[in-house]
Amino acid sequence: MQTKLRAWRRFYDISQEDMAKQLGIDVRTYINKEHGVTQFKANEMFKIAQILQKDIGDIFLPPPFMEHEDMIGGVSS
Repeated sequence: MQTKLRAWRRFYDISQEDMAKQLGIDVRTYINKEHGVTQFKANEMFKIAQILQKDIGDIFLPPPFMEHEDMIGGVSS
């Protein structure tokens, strides 16, 4: 699931239907992509970043590995 995408979309009060319309895809297709059933195409990711006025990495990339490990307590210093 694209949790950061979903959070930003909700923050800006954009429905899945509205996002699908702006991307020019069917709403079911958008929902499947947001839920991780299928992948977003590169052009869709750039368009979403533009719509949300965010860096593409802030939406689609996972947090850096070491930050993730620190958050779950997997790395000790």
